[in-house]
Amino acid sequence: MTVFAVTAGAAEPLGVTPDGTGVNVAVRSVDATAIYFCLFNEADSEIARIALPGRTGHIYHGHVAPVPQGARYGLRADGAYDPARGLRFRQAKLLLDPYALQIDRPFRLHPILAGEDERDSAACMPKAIVMKPPPAFSRLEPPIRRDEMVIYEMHVRGFSKLHPSVPPTLRGRFAALAEPVLLDHLKHMGVTTIEIMPAMAWIDERHLPALELNDYWGYNPVGFCAPDPRLAPQGWAEIGHAIAALHQAGMEAILDVVFNHTGESDEMGPVLSLRGLDNARYYRLRPDNRALYVNDAGCGNILALDDPGALRLVMDSLRLWARAGFDGFRFDLATILGRRAVGFDPLAPLLLAIGQDPVLRHLKLIAEPWDLGPGGYQVGAFDPAWGEWNDQFRDTMRRFWRGDDGMIGALATRFAGSADLFAAKTRPSRGINFIVAHDGFSLADLVSYERKHNEANGEFNKDGTDANFSWSHGCEGPSDNPAIIAARLLDQRNMLASLLLARGTPMLAMGTERGHSQNGNNNAYAQDNEISWLDWSRPDKGLGAFISDLIAVRRSRRALSCDRFLDRPGDVLWLNPDGTMMRIQDWQDSARHSLIMLLSTDGQPEPDRVMVILHAGAAAMDVKLPDGAWRILIDTTALTERALHVQGQMLRVAGRSVIVLGDSI
Repeated sequence: MTVFAVTAGAAEPLGVTPDGTGVNVAVRSVDATAIYFCLFNEADSEIARIALPGRTGHIYHGHVAPVPQGARYGLRADGAYDPARGLRFRQAKLLLDPYALQIDRPFRLHPILAGEDERDSAACMPKAIVMKPPPAFSRLEPPIRRDEMVIYEMHVRGFSKLHPSVPPTLRGRFAALAEPVLLDHLKHMGVTTIEIMPAMAWIDERHLPALELNDYWGYNPVGFCAPDPRLAPQGWAEIGHAIAALHQAGMEAILDVVFNHTGESDEMGPVLSLRGLDNARYYRLRPDNRALYVNDAGCGNILALDDPGALRLVMDSLRLWARAGFDGFRFDLATILGRRAVGFDPLAPLLLAIGQDPVLRHLKLIAEPWDLGPGGYQVGAFDPAWGEWNDQFRDTMRRFWRGDDGMIGALATRFAGSADLFAAKTRPSRGINFIVAHDGFSLADLVSYERKHNEANGEFNKDGTDANFSWSHGCEGPSDNPAIIAARLLDQRNMLASLLLARGTPMLAMGTERGHSQNGNNNAYAQDNEISWLDWSRPDKGLGAFISDLIAVRRSRRALSCDRFLDRPGDVLWLNPDGTMMRIQDWQDSARHSLIMLLSTDGQPEPDRVMVILHAGAAAMDVKLPDGAWRILIDTTALTERALHVQGQMLRVAGRSVIVLGDSI
């Protein structure tokens, strides 16, 4: 039996840190009466339970020797079990160290993990692994300019799981991102920034095991400092090398992070880490009943990010993932980052801390600027340096191409950069435009289904939004009618053109370029299967090449790529088909289904003019062109006839199409 030497150790750094002779253990808890460091052998038996002897302020600490790197451990906490006061201590519950850098297996739900269950939970808990801090990987230098960014939202597992040229042992892992075939696919498309969906260790929602489903997206985290072993079996080294490969290929990586809630869920949820260590401090509890949790995320709890311990944990986690080479972060339900007891505060402690941090403040920071709480919709309210998802762009573009009446004014505002939302940011590139994302229909399904079809989720099709603004061309779901197939592809090209040519930073969803379908499922969070995985065997419908062409046109014409709002005389002329300027009554015509704009810039090296025609009407129309020599850059209806010079002043525009013309001078 090993005899351990235990001394007071040090209060910093937090977590378990090896030093060659043993480990220093430091754990923060305001309300605990004791913290225990527990070691486990290869048979998963607890071989030591050591009370940390030192305490400095709210940090329990101790040095334990000998403990080698690679040892498996957990924590336990003693204190009162009094939910009415927000206290939920049970020494029987093994807890994940919030600063654990690696775990030995994924989390799995089990009834014994519940707080009301007084049995020892160690057998059902992953164990943390003692390791040194991961090596630092460099970020992309120089960083991608904001006005050059084209984001590709990706799920690591779903992107590579079915690719036939990726070695089977790498499929579904971070390691696959370093494979040349996947890097080439992304580069040839022209995207610059890969936004990777959550990678922190997560657990399933409580209702999923009974449905024989599991959480696929990963928006239910437990360990903020530990990669999930399903995505990165080799831990931090695997992640770092994958990000380095993206950098070598000239692309940057942004990580989607979830700090609004944890997988411990509501008062009936499992005790896994923060709940057992300091429940009343890490979580925001209801003031009228401290046994219950504020649930502004809709996931059972939210973190109290104005608490010093929770704030520090998030900051330390962000710096750790930045150390792996990530060039920025997208914050899920980011309004909660600024939540105080009285509501959202753009000057809340965590937001201020990120803004002054010498590492984080220079990274790309993107907010999903809403949550489910009161006053939760905060689009445009984040710091001007932050990017923000623009759901109004999404809904406007969908409704315009669906054929809704009265959309022209909103369409012009969104296409021009949404100055009504983001003027305080001074640059339209801070608005993240998208038409589809992981949450909702895929682009192919958006034009193939009028209703969601989430039956596979086992919730009687009650989950997922009903506000899809989608259409099916008269056939719900797959069709073998050539006319319907062609119409759906045309609509996808129209929406891609609307996205990639608009002011603001465009974001593509994984698989858009290959016509990815989820069979009408608009909430595939629990579909870790062929519904969600990108099917590389599907015929290439030319969407990837079309995206590449759109991005090339965007970059080559300053009238499209200039990163400023259209607020100077001559920046834009809004035209009628007959070439006259639009009047008030034209803007108020609810039956109008086309928008014609002449964009101009007088910048260096020479002036540039681009004409964009968005026509959602079914009938063709004739458009009078301004004086000048014009050539067609994009025509969504004539993919093989681009770069044609226009003869004469009249242009026939087909129904439901986008045409982009460039001044040849």
